[in-house]
Amino acid sequence: MLFAAGFGTRMGALSADRPKPLIPVAGRPLIDHALALADGAGIGRIVANLHYRGDQIRAHLSGRGVLFSDEQPEILETGGGLRAALPLLGAGPVYTLNTDAVWTGDNPLETLGNAWDNGMDALLLLAPVAQTRGHGPKGDFTLHPDGRITRGGDMVYLGAQILDPSGLAAIPDRVFSLNRLWDRMIAGGRAFGALHAGLWCDVGRPEGIAEAEAMLREGGDD
Repeated sequence: MLFAAGFGTRMGALSADRPKPLIPVAGRPLIDHALALADGAGIGRIVANLHYRGDQIRAHLSGRGVLFSDEQPEILETGGGLRAALPLLGAGPVYTLNTDAVWTGDNPLETLGNAWDNGMDALLLLAPVAQTRGHGPKGDFTLHPDGRITRGGDMVYLGAQILDPSGLAAIPDRVFSLNRLWDRMIAGGRAFGALHAGLWCDVGRPEGIAEAEAMLREGGDD
């Protein structure tokens, strides 16, 4: 699942007339960077959720085999959005990928697929702060020697994961973040992390565009 429904408010004027996933970085819209990763990993069924200026994303991806989960009248956040898309995604664990970042190095979805084990409820892709751009000085998680994760620490979540969505049914709210589900999985010792071999840049703010393009040149991916 490609998360593409957000308002992009941190982008200011750049998202006034278009959704953030269509803002170009290195000559390609952000969502095309994400879709290239999904295609490169051989993922056959791809769903993008839509809300803010979703018609533009639908038109941009027309003919590319992507299914759409249109969130109306309200945006559902990551947890509610994923649950609403499950009829399109099908049964079993799903990949999710944010569409406001760019990468160098190994395909993040292939890294996750190679590390996934059926004993996991979630596998989040992580990197040390030093391998990230545009995120800030603090991490999100600690990655323990057995592969499990806990909150806080020097590892940054890179917006890519494999997740067993069955636990979503137990959350009564319509609009909620996947953080709610992660906390339950962490408490049960069934949330894990995998390390990304490469660089990553968050493109959530206008200055992130230049940072991302410089990173791509540094990584030889531009």
